[in-house]
Amino acid sequence: MGTTTPPRTLAEALRARGDESLAGLLRARPDLLNPVPNDITQLATRAGTRASVVRALEHLDRFALQTAEALAVAPDPAPYDTLLSLLTGDGLDDGDQHNDAGAAITAALPRALATLREQALVWGEDDRLRLVRTARELLAPSPQHPSPTGLGPTVSEATAGMSPGRLQEILAATGLPATHDPVSAVAALAALFTDRTRMAELLDTAPVEALSVLDRLVWGPPYGEVTPNPTPPVKWLRDRGLLLPVSTRTVVLPREAALHLRAGRAHRVPEPVPPVVGTAAERDPQAVDRAAAGQAFTALSTVEELLKLWNGGGPAILRAGGLSVRELKRAANSLDVTEPIAAFWVELAYGAGLLATDGEPDERYAPTPASDEWLDLPAEERWTHLATAWLAATRTPGLVGGQDAKGRALSALGPELDRSAAPDVRRRVLALFAELPPGTAPDAETLLRRLRWERPLRGGATPPAATGPGEGADLRSRLALWTLNEAELLGVTGRGALSSQARALLDEGPDAAAARLAPLIPEPLDHVLLQADLTAVAPGPLERPLAEMLSVLADVESKGGATVYRFTPGSVRRALDAGQAAADLHAFLAAHSRTPVPQPLSYLIDDVARRHGHLRIGAASAYVRCDDEAVLNEILADRRSTGLRLRRLAPTVLAAQADPGSLLEALRDMGYAPAAESAEGDVLITRAGARRTPPRTPPAPVPDGPPVPDDTLLGAAVRAIRAGDTAATAIRRETSEDPSSTTPAGSLPRTTPAETLATVQAAAMTGSAVWIGYVNADGAASQRVIAPVRVEGGFVTAYDHTADEVRTYPLHRITGVAELAEDGKP
Repeated sequence: MGTTTPPRTLAEALRARGDESLAGLLRARPDLLNPVPNDITQLATRAGTRASVVRALEHLDRFALQTAEALAVAPDPAPYDTLLSLLTGDGLDDGDQHNDAGAAITAALPRALATLREQALVWGEDDRLRLVRTARELLAPSPQHPSPTGLGPTVSEATAGMSPGRLQEILAATGLPATHDPVSAVAALAALFTDRTRMAELLDTAPVEALSVLDRLVWGPPYGEVTPNPTPPVKWLRDRGLLLPVSTRTVVLPREAALHLRAGRAHRVPEPVPPVVGTAAERDPQAVDRAAAGQAFTALSTVEELLKLWNGGGPAILRAGGLSVRELKRAANSLDVTEPIAAFWVELAYGAGLLATDGEPDERYAPTPASDEWLDLPAEERWTHLATAWLAATRTPGLVGGQDAKGRALSALGPELDRSAAPDVRRRVLALFAELPPGTAPDAETLLRRLRWERPLRGGATPPAATGPGEGADLRSRLALWTLNEAELLGVTGRGALSSQARALLDEGPDAAAARLAPLIPEPLDHVLLQADLTAVAPGPLERPLAEMLSVLADVESKGGATVYRFTPGSVRRALDAGQAAADLHAFLAAHSRTPVPQPLSYLIDDVARRHGHLRIGAASAYVRCDDEAVLNEILADRRSTGLRLRRLAPTVLAAQADPGSLLEALRDMGYAPAAESAEGDVLITRAGARRTPPRTPPAPVPDGPPVPDDTLLGAAVRAIRAGDTAATAIRRETSEDPSSTTPAGSLPRTTPAETLATVQAAAMTGSAVWIGYVNADGAASQRVIAPVRVEGGFVTAYDHTADEVRTYPLHRITGVAELAEDGKP
């Protein structure tokens, strides 16, 4: 590490690093920068905290983690060769297979150690490797938390508290000479277990049943239950110290004995090489792109239909937030998809900023103003907007329908769906797709194995207290599976392989992806084919104005390569309610149909238009007004109107004990075509898209820890830490002959205001540097090395070596000042 004297602490090891290496640590562990440490000692202290170490361990790949686990059971410090032997074993019984594995481990170990050093989990030269104390506590064996290696305590740890007489009995049973003290007895027993030859001779005398007991314990867990009167095989092992008592009913296989039985290996299956992602199928890349483009167009149509469904005001928000199960089912039925897929589309539109809450007292979901801008974009740009939002979203639709830590159901658009690891998993899954040749669909199981190798603690076993509340042990794998399904729904993949437009999105950005997708998206049509059975066939995607008008005038009957619309009295009435006249509808159909307008459709429009508005609904609490008394008599005589509690106020007016909206819907259900009117008696026109939320920003993704700092921040942080370290370790000149007057190490200097002013004025005149204590406006204290330039008006202007810039400090905030010794200048 570039030092002649081996470092004795982590702080010394970090201090010996170059600036680039220190910046690498801060880049790998950005949590250490919040806030910037004052000096190297504070950086080392922060790097050794439990939360920080757990986070660092979670970012290790499997072999780097196995290396750390091996160090946790190795002597402290451990030579490089000892660590290597724990990973490779002695290989006496494994033949060529062991040799191949050993070569792979030998080649991969330097990289794993470099990773651990970069993360400040390991420090020291190769002959004295040390694992950070907190990491050793997390990974080392204990009765409460068995080691991931499956090893137990050492002989010394397991015999702590054992009587000297019992130790001598074990020595006698193993054929070792008696000793005069427990320490030498334990050392003799440990030496026996680590001696391959003598240990093999001892086990050759063991009963076969005793060897079977050892086989069950050797790879962990190393603890076993015994009865007060153990069987002869167990008694044989216990008498010879191969099983040591932990309690009256529990014994443990000591670590040295287990390592002998394992041929020296700390892990049963070391994994130095990442698993290869297998191939499920190989397809034509052009066919993949076409399939993905077709699904992308379907995704756009589905989101547009969802926005249209909630156009006039969507479902109400639950008291706890989110969408009710009934409303999600309703949306799924309208979109003709399953509920989990409907939850994905709802969450995607919400994450893209197209849906939000309206903020009204009766709060509901509705499209945002940004949705109108999105609808005006070309299809390829709309898709890149959705795909980009999906990649960055931390909201996880796959959790909908599950339960949180308190057993409450998780609802779509609810507040508990954020998982900070989701964006990282999505991008990593797609990156593994991209590593395969174009058109290749990966095997899902091998892809999951690769992800578990890259982040084993996030995808499997976790160190104590490392998982958050309510999280499953394999959330990362579930996120990966959801990513595979969502990518196919969104058109990021086609037929299981990554599309070229998705590759462009990952590598070059949205513009390049849109350019790749544009030729594959069908051009929108400006016409439909009207049929005599009151249907219209759209042979492809329609231009937006045509599609919007047709969705009001007709109901969608079926979707697919061609969309079939059906005209009904209700759909024609809906168009008339939106302010269209019969003549407008006839002209619209004639202008956009490649076939003549069928006579039945013309008759339908004229018939509904003739009856439309014949009845008028207003607020009394509600009333019905009609010039034709016979129609009102017919309504009063209809038994279906009983619940409306109608009564006649005048020959042409009925009053109802229902609100206008309910009365309007009830009469429509009875087959009439009433129109709502305002308080002034004018017909109310209901236009599509009348309800929009106020301007809303998309939900911000929940960060997975602190953001990675940029190079500018890293450079400034390294300079500040170096300068703070200089200030902390600078040698101060003694100002008094009384030893009690010296400033304790690490504390701020204390001088009177007069002494402070005189010292900084003298330093300004001589151009020397001084050491000061400073308290900022927030009350945070720090120590700095400054070179005063000017002192006037209660302020000192100086070059601050800590910040590497010129700053001005109020004198009243300086706690004290001390001169630096000649060899203490920065």
